[in-house]
Amino acid sequence: MNGIDIRLLQAAIAAAEELSFSRAAARIHITQPALSKQIHDLESHPGVPLFNRDNQRVELTDACRAFIEQARLSVLHLERAIHQARSISKGAEAVLHIGTSPSVDPYLLSTLLSIRLPLFPKLMVYRSSNFSAELGRQVMTGELEIALLTAGLSTPRLNFLNIASAPFYVVVRNSNQLAKKREVRLRDCHERPWILFGRHLNPSLYETFMSRAKQESVSPLEIHHITTAEESAHFLAHHDGVAFLTHDGAWRIARNGLAMRPLIDDELRLRTALVTRADDRTRLVSEFVRAVGRKIKSDSDHRQQQLALTG
Repeated sequence: MNGIDIRLLQAAIAAAEELSFSRAAARIHITQPALSKQIHDLESHPGVPLFNRDNQRVELTDACRAFIEQARLSVLHLERAIHQARSISKGAEAVLHIGTSPSVDPYLLSTLLSIRLPLFPKLMVYRSSNFSAELGRQVMTGELEIALLTAGLSTPRLNFLNIASAPFYVVVRNSNQLAKKREVRLRDCHERPWILFGRHLNPSLYETFMSRAKQESVSPLEIHHITTAEESAHFLAHHDGVAFLTHDGAWRIARNGLAMRPLIDDELRLRTALVTRADDRTRLVSEFVRAVGRKIKSDSDHRQQQLALTG
């Protein structure tokens, strides 16, 4: 089978995402007849229809759904190959694509970005940000070599190096009875309005919250889902409730009448892991992961020594 022109893949991806040949054609800056011809040419390769279309609508066949998933990866890897070739031509010896979750402790992120490898002195790192579940998918598909994320998902296709564990924090109004406590337990939040991260941000961690509440016979009065800590501050300004946040998120908004307290629960902790593909045994990835592990341990030992000296 002859090679498929990348433009045919891009046409199919646009049509699948837009579900309209006219919108897809406008998106990739060609005419609709030209796009229809490209789709026809593409369908000749697998020998099966990818789209069911009439004058009113476009539908994806089952074959198309499977094809588009792989086509996206093909386009991505071609773009990355070009991108890396350009990076190497500018003096980089190696390129590493790393994804990070916005819920990760900024200290851990700065540690990750401070890593220098003696074996790869001209390493070029490209970083992107996404939610943990999506980062895990991107590592599995090879879009990223490494991800720093809040652990929750579990799959044999990925390796996890746990590097940190921290409690969640609750943020409440200063007038709330919980603000008088030095620490808060989940049962203290029974029958109160909850402000919690949306399930799509970290499905596994969200389910852990719900399961833990059931185990403790704790029921929220109602749940308001948020994406950022700042959304919690806006809600608390107008309603009384309990916001469950990371330390960084709680610290950002705990002012102007709001107080933050640690949530004491061994099951509900924010565990951060460095994630790689299980079958990735490249020297670059291995060296980088080991370097991060050594750096985290060294910093932890140093902090412990300081606490011992000041104790």
